[in-house]
Amino acid sequence: MERKCSNQPFLLLMQTSKAIQERIRDEMSINNLSITEFSVLEVLYYQGKQTIQQIGNRILISSGSMTYVIDKLEEKGIIKRNDCKEDRRVIHITLTADGMELMKNIMPKYQEMVDSFFEDITDDESMLMINFLKKVQAKVKS
Repeated sequence: MERKCSNQPFLLLMQTSKAIQERIRDEMSINNLSITEFSVLEVLYYQGKQTIQQIGNRILISSGSMTYVIDKLEEKGIIKRNDCKEDRRVIHITLTADGMELMKNIMPKYQEMVDSFFEDITDDESMLMINFLKKVQAKVKS
């Protein structure tokens, strides 16, 4: 018997991802941030000083788009560019004191919101989900 192909897992994954992103976008708009701006700030908050390329690789956007986002965040006074002493071609990005304060205020509520999305999932279900997604990810990357 031939197995019927179903797109239901894909569709549900995409719908869920979109719904989560919309909730995050709504929450970040309260802080006058786009999701991309927040993603940059989150990388800097957890990883510290980064190059534009490093940030772009972590949040999966192009360097051209990164420059635009970095410019906007710098205008808001929450990040700053720093020349690299060892290599003048490299520019590091860091949070300003205002940026660090903003993230200290945002992150607890953000983490609580994300945790609430998954609060009804058991540890075993969580591990299954992770394993399933890793299988799909590996297939996509191959």
